[in-house]
Amino acid sequence: MRDIIITVVIFGLLPFILRSPRVGAYTWAWISMMIPHRAAWGFARSLPFAQIVAITTLISFFFSKERRPFPVNAITTTQFLFVVWMSFTSLFALGNPDMVLDHWIMVLKIHLMLFVTMMLIRDRVQIERLIWVVTLSIGFYGFKGGIWTVLTGGSARVWGPSGGAVGGNNEVGLALVMLIPFMYYLYQTSSRRMIRWGTLVFIVFNCFGILGTQSRGALVALLAMAFALGLKGKNPIRTSLLIVGLLTVAITFMPESWSGRMHTIETYEQDSSAMSRLYAWQTMWNAAVDRPLVGVGFAADNPAVFSRYAPVGGVGTYAGGGIYVAHSIYFQALGEHGFVGLALYLALGLLTWRKAGRIARETRDDPDFGSWVPQLMRMVQVSLIGFATGGAFLSLVHFDLPYYVLSFVVLVDATLRERSKQTVGRDDTPAAATATR
Repeated sequence: MRDIIITVVIFGLLPFILRSPRVGAYTWAWISMMIPHRAAWGFARSLPFAQIVAITTLISFFFSKERRPFPVNAITTTQFLFVVWMSFTSLFALGNPDMVLDHWIMVLKIHLMLFVTMMLIRDRVQIERLIWVVTLSIGFYGFKGGIWTVLTGGSARVWGPSGGAVGGNNEVGLALVMLIPFMYYLYQTSSRRMIRWGTLVFIVFNCFGILGTQSRGALVALLAMAFALGLKGKNPIRTSLLIVGLLTVAITFMPESWSGRMHTIETYEQDSSAMSRLYAWQTMWNAAVDRPLVGVGFAADNPAVFSRYAPVGGVGTYAGGGIYVAHSIYFQALGEHGFVGLALYLALGLLTWRKAGRIARETRDDPDFGSWVPQLMRMVQVSLIGFATGGAFLSLVHFDLPYYVLSFVVLVDATLRERSKQTVGRDDTPAAATATR
């Protein structure tokens, strides 16, 4: 039954996508974030829904009047250069060529559809629709997981959608941490009481869902994000007290087994998972030092890389000398794409942070944008703090969500620029008419 429902819904959206590629941008975000067909058990589970939606969206995009000029700024330029650089390093990859090609195609699709989205969405209503789609798509698993955590007393672990970038407990935990600020934004800016209360309940259960993942990295990211949210919130003192109270109640609720797992952060030398991370980080560092420009390319978790660059003895002994993913966005970018790739990746985050801060300051007293843009930009910064903290322990350089967070800033900036051009055009018209007379 699930297969039929999912298939009917997605194929039912295709005519609307052909009429409006913007619908395709929303649908792509939903499928790429939620991966709804992975919840099915039959034929729909293996159907290429994302590819079908992408092709339909691109066809509609090229013939649509909704298309806007590509928003060129420091963020999008750096993002484009990062994609170009990753494509270049793929030529020198040490991994299996077929796996490298698969990774490259996946990354290219992610960024291509993001660039298309940036050319289709403008103004508050459209941007907030995208925020709702992204937030609900992954937040659904946090909400469901939060209910499960409460019902089981926190004894069962929460997982993400199978087959996706956030299928693991650590990955979905970090993704939910990144989305809490946007749930808070939607709660703060909604004018409807029912939506506000619903969003608040959604936030509470997502917090339980994060703790229910039993991810130590997600806990650290949650605490860092919560601290930043308290500082960046609309009412810092009230927000901080609310967050502290919520986290205190949630953590107190969790069982002793959860507390014991979290306490292993203090004794990482005795934890094989922590030591495997140190082992992978050392391997990626050694690879980058040997190949500082291009790194080892996509699919770095392969025998060719670890046989050449893995440390012998020390952490390698504790890690069992296996083959692991990078377990860190920083070491993943460094190992896969060298110091140039890491520099471009870090620049993306820093440029997004700075642009968000500047937009928040400039629109603070704006009658049209002051009621929502500063708050959204601050939440982008809070989300980035969560990702920068939790991402230190996970290989999520090629996960869609951080790039959608980046796109929120790009879309707001593009909206402001177009509004400014329209204002200048209106101001110039009377002056030009007077000069003519």
